[in-house]
Amino acid sequence: MNVLIVYYSLYGHIAAMAQAVAEGVNQVPGMVATLRRVPETLPEDVIEKMGAKQAQKAQSHVPVCTLEELESAEAIIFGTPTRFGNMCGQMRQFLDSTGQIWNRGGLVGKPGGVFCSTATQHGGQETTLMSSIQTLLHHGMVVVGLPYAFAGQMRVDEITGGSPYGATTIASGDGSRMPSENELDAARFQGKHIATITQKLRS
Repeated sequence: MNVLIVYYSLYGHIAAMAQAVAEGVNQVPGMVATLRRVPETLPEDVIEKMGAKQAQKAQSHVPVCTLEELESAEAIIFGTPTRFGNMCGQMRQFLDSTGQIWNRGGLVGKPGGVFCSTATQHGGQETTLMSSIQTLLHHGMVVVGLPYAFAGQMRVDEITGGSPYGATTIASGDGSRMPSENELDAARFQGKHIATITQKLRS
């Protein structure tokens, strides 16, 4: 069964989390993770000025997601950086193109979840997750978060992301901080958790 991981990553933080989510999905027998990017909307010269060209090149092997893939997947997990406490514009534009899928109920009953990144500890992780979850609910998806069974989200001995609404990472204001091992473990846990629930629902 296919679990689709659809993400946008400018500097590579969400790409690293997406890979960890995929590793978690693949731990469940019979479940296969498929990584897909959403279309880029920034001009190439702007990406270069933002210093993101190398990170974008590193993700070029990941195909861009099609709308047909959303409907054929057994479950979908979305990953997005935070932009002013909400999902990024690239993800919003992609999801805004799913009106016909919504009209025919193409995602109704599919398990789904969200993971994200922010620049700072309190940069809108939970608002991004919750506002993204609203779109999943409008599509009739079965929302799955990151339960406290993953105890790593309660750690106070280090700076770390993590929320019951989904796995998160903190990138730092200059993007220099990549996901910690604890944050990657959270992403793996969420991927495995969603894959397990998907398997149970489909059995």
